[in-house]
Amino acid sequence: MERRRAEQFGLAFGDLPRGRWNAITDVPGVTVGHATIVTGDGGLRTGRGPVRTGVTVIRPHDGDPVDEPVFAGFHRLNGNGELTGVQWIEESGLLTSEIALTNTHSAGVVRDALVAAAVRRRRTQGDQWYLPVVGETWDGILNDIDGQHVTATDVYAALAAASSGPVREGGVGGGTGMICHGFKGGIGTSSRIVEVGASSYAVGVLLQANHGRRERLVIDGRPVGRLIPHAEVPIPRSDLPGGAGSVIGIVATDAPLLPHQCRRLAQRVGLGIGRAGSTGENSSGDLFLAFSTAGRGIVPPDHNLTGAGVFSVEALNGRAVGALFDAVVDAAEEAVVNALLAAETMRGRDGIVAYALPHDRLAQLIG
Repeated sequence: MERRRAEQFGLAFGDLPRGRWNAITDVPGVTVGHATIVTGDGGLRTGRGPVRTGVTVIRPHDGDPVDEPVFAGFHRLNGNGELTGVQWIEESGLLTSEIALTNTHSAGVVRDALVAAAVRRRRTQGDQWYLPVVGETWDGILNDIDGQHVTATDVYAALAAASSGPVREGGVGGGTGMICHGFKGGIGTSSRIVEVGASSYAVGVLLQANHGRRERLVIDGRPVGRLIPHAEVPIPRSDLPGGAGSVIGIVATDAPLLPHQCRRLAQRVGLGIGRAGSTGENSSGDLFLAFSTAGRGIVPPDHNLTGAGVFSVEALNGRAVGALFDAVVDAAEEAVVNALLAAETMRGRDGIVAYALPHDRLAQLIG
């Protein structure tokens, strides 16, 4: 069955226009690739499956981010999760790697694979350091997460698959085994176009959505989670605390921003997922990163020891940056809904089922 997006349901989420693809790839140069691993059925046998997981890679541009870093900023809404590399981002204000998303117990191998890919690409001889950015959410309800089935080969495949244009959503890549507000969740994305003076900028958000409680889900102002209760569409497991999950949010823009301005954009992801019903629960890792591609080729990398040590950049003023906040909030809210609408019902380990948000019921509720 073809899965529709929020736009096809007539849902607007603010007044700003969407980008061509309504995806993070509307920011010029940004590409996304997935590697999806779905094997086996039946009872859990640790190390053998069933496997419902994968990895998603976001490339900030088509060059080497080590040589051409971009300004970035990080925000933590709730910290029961991991996003590697953020200490250096907070210290330097620079994103110097691709961004990868996967499951909690595979974050290490994905990070190591990004290092290996950089070493291979750059042919370094131990004279360079790498601090890749890898985010994780827990897919242990559906996946043999302790089996650590994501390999370096999967990371390389996601890197090779990274492309512009439409982005596959739902149960793909790092979102394969994820659950959102008690429905099948996963990858969701959206974008907005913002006019600032005579200039036009794209703002895109991509989420790995594995968060939220059913009863709090709100779509277009309707309490959809309460109107489609557990008795109508069962949640995968009722023995876990409500909101036991996480969300990683990545914001990209081509607007010229400084690191502290990127951090302010990252903060607004929390408002977007909040409008959809998330409260940043105690057991949730809600971690957000924003970057601006405008500094590509302008900001010198740390390993560049030549030159006078001075460089110049342009940046929006505070009032103009405020114009981007609506874009982040609206796109983040829509990305949650797009993740839910794209995801299909999935049966995982031990026969546990995560049911998709039923499109026909949603149409009734918002019609």
